[in-house]
Amino acid sequence: MNAHFFFLSSPVPVERLTWIEECLKFFFIQLYPDTLMHRKTAESPVFSFFLTGDALYSLEDPETLQVWNIILSFTPVRIISDRQELELRGIGIGPLRVKYPDQVIDTNSPGGDGKPSFWKDLAAASRQTKSPLPGTAGWFQTGSPYMHRSAWYGLSFLSSAIGERLSAELYAYLDGIHLGHHGQRPTDAENIGEGLTTLSDQATAAGLGFQALACGRCATARGYSTWDDGQGSVISTCTIKPFKIRELNQMIDRFRHSHTILSPDAGAFRLRKQGTAVSFDRAEKNSAAPPVTLLVTKSPYSTELASGAVAFAAACAHAGILTRVVFLEDGVYALTGAHRVPVNSVVFSLQDVINAVAGSENLHFFAFTPSFQKRGITKDKSLNAVLDIGYPGLGKIFFYPPGNVQAGHQRVFVF
Repeated sequence: MNAHFFFLSSPVPVERLTWIEECLKFFFIQLYPDTLMHRKTAESPVFSFFLTGDALYSLEDPETLQVWNIILSFTPVRIISDRQELELRGIGIGPLRVKYPDQVIDTNSPGGDGKPSFWKDLAAASRQTKSPLPGTAGWFQTGSPYMHRSAWYGLSFLSSAIGERLSAELYAYLDGIHLGHHGQRPTDAENIGEGLTTLSDQATAAGLGFQALACGRCATARGYSTWDDGQGSVISTCTIKPFKIRELNQMIDRFRHSHTILSPDAGAFRLRKQGTAVSFDRAEKNSAAPPVTLLVTKSPYSTELASGAVAFAAACAHAGILTRVVFLEDGVYALTGAHRVPVNSVVFSLQDVINAVAGSENLHFFAFTPSFQKRGITKDKSLNAVLDIGYPGLGKIFFYPPGNVQAGHQRVFVF
């Protein structure tokens, strides 16, 4: 796996790029100060940003471009952009390329068809080892197909991963379960259902594994017909053959393994060996599972993303995975004010849910104070289990090795 990288495909607001900038300052100043003096050592890192989709607009928008210039002042930083998506959107990054010719890359490696492939570059960076033995790559999808381009990005990544001799796994959560619905026949977009079937065939032909797991709770909420197949597994009459609806714990079990898992906006950060830095927090028991950090960036209630993140975090922690949930950007609205639901309501407020699960083993909640300050709001006093952190705290979560964890990297997902 490339030492440290962020994959971004959604719009990148200035606020997000700003906290990324501050975390990189922490990363280089606290952990790798030699790189600031342009002295390379055996440990010198390369921090890569893989940009596609709407994230590419941040390379020409004046406000975000100003922050990118600060980020690129760290010479180990690289931006690898999707050439085809740049051309599709008519985005020109020539001036940035001229200014940082060794750091801003807009050419991609040849794919299996001989054409430049951004996804091949991303899949190669995701490989955990250079060993010829097959590995695995995963994609975590929460958005529906067609309404969101991210479904196609996921299939493109997994297809290139198979080309890199990696088995492919898709994890469908929330509206991501619609990727596997049978009978998809779009007239003006790639057929995601057929794409999944093709992925399965491609993996089988290469002697590799493929599985697509969907959350049973999310599927039931969306009306997918199911029954028990006699082995404790839930099968749907609404899905294509390679797509399997299972209990969430079966999906979470795959997150206990060490392979790289990406989502439409995600990070994979290598953890330094124990003893090289002070740990910020720790798992309750020794674990080899990569820690999971969920960044809740959306306000509660308007979408299922914030509540879905908390539910997923609780499931990960229950499986023994050290899990952090950080509320930042508009996600801090989940923590401000006293949330009340109507009397006799069948649902709970998100604050009630947070307080109910906050004492769970391996589950830690954090509130990013700069996001509160930007909005002129404060955290509700009842949320004592949600710890306040600033830029240094976020940097420590990302880059300090947590206690009792022997994993080589951690996963970061943006909700």
